Amino acid sequence: MDAEVALLAQSAGTTLVALMATDAWHHVRDGITQFWRRTQPERADTVAAELEAGREDVIAAADADDQETLDELRLQWQGTVRRLLVARPAAVQELRALLDQLDPGSSAARRIAQHATASGQARVYQAGRDQHITER
Repeated sequence: MDAEVALLAQSAGTTLVALMATDAWHHVRDGITQFWRRTQPERADTVAAELEAGREDVIAAADADDQETLDELRLQWQGTVRRLLVARPAAVQELRALLDQLDPGSSAARRIAQHATASGQARVYQAGRDQHITER
């Protein structure tokens, strides 16, 4: 269970920081805050305030292209989530479900339909995610 908790906490920290500077922020904040209210209600208000402050830090770091600060914030949230999961092991499944719902890279968001038509000498390059083309 320790490796599973560590991996889930890492995923949560990465996902949370990535989504803090997006249009999905309010949905993310509400989901995480409600998760904390159900699992550690005595810390929910503190976590909600940390989320707001963290968002400001993420936006400032992203604007400055400060990867070190972004990495620190990911680690900070990873630790916060790991401590919660260690204290409340029953919350693992709920957090996993919440991350699947919030994470744009989750299995629910991976359904991609692509259609292309090429003729003559045309080429079509399609990718469901990253694509690197190194033609010479």
